[in-house]
Amino acid sequence: MTGKISALDLAPAELSEATKAYFAKCEEKLGLVPNVLLAYAFDEKKLRAFTDTYNDLMLGDSGLSKLEREMIAVVVSSINHCYYCLTAHGAAVRQLSGDPALGEMMVMNFRAADLSARQTAMLEFAVKLTEQPAKIVEADRAALRQAGFSDRDIWDIASTAAFFNMSNRVAAAIDMRPNDEYHAMAR
Repeated sequence: MTGKISALDLAPAELSEATKAYFAKCEEKLGLVPNVLLAYAFDEKKLRAFTDTYNDLMLGDSGLSKLEREMIAVVVSSINHCYYCLTAHGAAVRQLSGDPALGEMMVMNFRAADLSARQTAMLEFAVKLTEQPAKIVEADRAALRQAGFSDRDIWDIASTAAFFNMSNRVAAAIDMRPNDEYHAMAR
């Protein structure tokens, strides 16, 4: 499947000038247009919904750092064995942390990493929400508050974990492939 973005053969829609400009900005900032965006390009409305949600969760105002949000993305994707997200967001963890080993530990087993109590609590919550969402109880939220998270932060942790659970499932369903460039980033 080399060179393909996914297993589906969906022709890209005619892109608006705004989307072309967004793709150009990606190319300028990242050196590539992420394949996930190209996969959604068959329907500009779906692409916009995805990018608006992603940009709000991952880049918007939050009590969570960008690194912490990327850590959630990687830990959720690790549980779900999402090749695309582990590759892309593993690269982001390496870049944001400046620590290639941390990126690898997040992908394989975050519990092996030297994390703060705050980060560990956040990631344990994301794991439980991914593996056993019906078993989240007030004690889980209380543990996050005790680790220093506000109720708004808890919302952001849950929303980020939920978004990547959805994204992982779409990526698995269509065999979405990461850009080759991600493999070499921040190493």
